[in-house]
Amino acid sequence: MPKGIFGRLRATGLVLATALSATVAKADMPVTYVEDNRALFHVNAPDFWQVRAGGPRAITPPGSDEARLINRVIGFEPVSEKGVWVGFMSPNGVSTFEGAVEYLRNIGQSIVEDPILDNSKPTRIGGLAAQKYAGHGRRGGKSVNFTAVLIDLPGNRVAISLAISEAGANAELIGDVNAIYDSFRAAR
Repeated sequence: MPKGIFGRLRATGLVLATALSATVAKADMPVTYVEDNRALFHVNAPDFWQVRAGGPRAITPPGSDEARLINRVIGFEPVSEKGVWVGFMSPNGVSTFEGAVEYLRNIGQSIVEDPILDNSKPTRIGGLAAQKYAGHGRRGGKSVNFTAVLIDLPGNRVAISLAISEAGANAELIGDVNAIYDSFRAAR
């Protein structure tokens, strides 16, 4: 045991530093997707990831003159590394997985060029029924892998999430992407 006031202060400082570092290591930033003043779902952004939100807008797929409406998107990206992006949305009027798949078909070429579906499987996200689609394509001239996840929300809504990873992106970021999905909870 350290002797004297400075020894006790140093020991107390070490205990506090250890306790704070344990707390900081588990800190995430909660994000809530809200539409018409109603929370639809909650998700956490990992440390050192930035969050951006955008309201409804029209985008035009490459090689097309037809603009498509995109609902509010909450996007997540690592602060210090490029090549990985995760986004969530819940489009108005989309209440089934079939409707969500059609919505993705309509906007898909704006997000991933020449998408090729590799596999599809049912899963659960936040205790809710979900459908996961994984594939690959191109984005901005680069090869990418993508995962689209459709989540059945209460109240006749579906959340749509896309995770996109460029070839060569830091594989350690996949743990953060999985943590984002693990944190997903429907608002009740």
